[in-house]
Amino acid sequence: MSPNFKSDNVTPACDAVMAAVTAANAGSATSYGGDEFTERLQGVASQVFGREVAIFPVTTGTAANSLALAQFVPPYGAVYCHDTAHIVTDECGAPGFFMGGAKLLGLPAADGKIRPEQVVAAIAFAEDMGVHHVKPAAVSLTQATEWGTVYQLAELSALAATAKKHALPMHMDGARFANALVHLNCTPAEATWKAGIDVLSLGATKNGALCAEAVVFFDPAQARDFERRRKQAGHLWSKMRFLSAQLLAYLERDLWLDNARHANAMAAALAAGLRGVSGAALEQPVQANEVFVALPEATVAALEKQGFGFYRWPLCNPVHGVAIRLVTSYATPRAHVDEFIAAAKAVGSR
Repeated sequence: MSPNFKSDNVTPACDAVMAAVTAANAGSATSYGGDEFTERLQGVASQVFGREVAIFPVTTGTAANSLALAQFVPPYGAVYCHDTAHIVTDECGAPGFFMGGAKLLGLPAADGKIRPEQVVAAIAFAEDMGVHHVKPAAVSLTQATEWGTVYQLAELSALAATAKKHALPMHMDGARFANALVHLNCTPAEATWKAGIDVLSLGATKNGALCAEAVVFFDPAQARDFERRRKQAGHLWSKMRFLSAQLLAYLERDLWLDNARHANAMAAALAAGLRGVSGAALEQPVQANEVFVALPEATVAALEKQGFGFYRWPLCNPVHGVAIRLVTSYATPRAHVDEFIAAAKAVGSR
């Protein structure tokens, strides 16, 4: 099979997660989250983040994002985010649906990272419009971003300070949070609540889980009645132990960080190799596990014909060539990286 860089969703679940699911399959357990795995997860998550948290397993990132935002945002509210945020472009209106009609207001930024001054300007416009405009209600950022870049801690803190000044909660879409964390080389606490994040959609599926995400509240008081919101949305598993077992395996013994570290290293290797390909130009700094690169059309077509898996990326608009996205994962072998680079160089030298 040819190397597949289309997404980190194409990978199998990692062995440690599958072993945890198998172990959880022994015997009976209390249903709907009353099991020992889910109870233990609360303690493990609190230990990982360095304070008491409330963690709620769900099965998809769409559910995690939508329900987290719905906890804070009224139907007449506005969520400020990047204009290519996953909640805007890839979730089929689910955030607005679960918020009861609230709006996602996208802010442009070439590197995927919204700035405090953009939020300030958007709030000022809303205040000027008064009752005729949706009310500022939350800020949502993606870490790592949809462009593979990572908010630095100072950038997170500055954005959060602006949000707090206007009494807006901060949501983080952390589908690739582990990849961002190993890039930042800091603690989970420093990258979330210490920087002003109120709620995190913690991703695990892209980084080795079978089907496990979670909503993490850094102030358990803000999670009041969230269990009912999750139930209403159809994400309260009767056999919750199988979700919680995945997240326990993910967080314990640093599996999540080890997996992300490998994925990031493979992306860095891809980027380094592509710099030697004729006509190649990296569209963004490679800081997590995504590489956006512009290549000549002939090179892209030849690589597709050879069976390499990747997406052309129409959201990029390079001056020359065609932009593609390459995503690495915990399961990406170095040999696949080397094979892709060698093929691109061979095509480019013709």
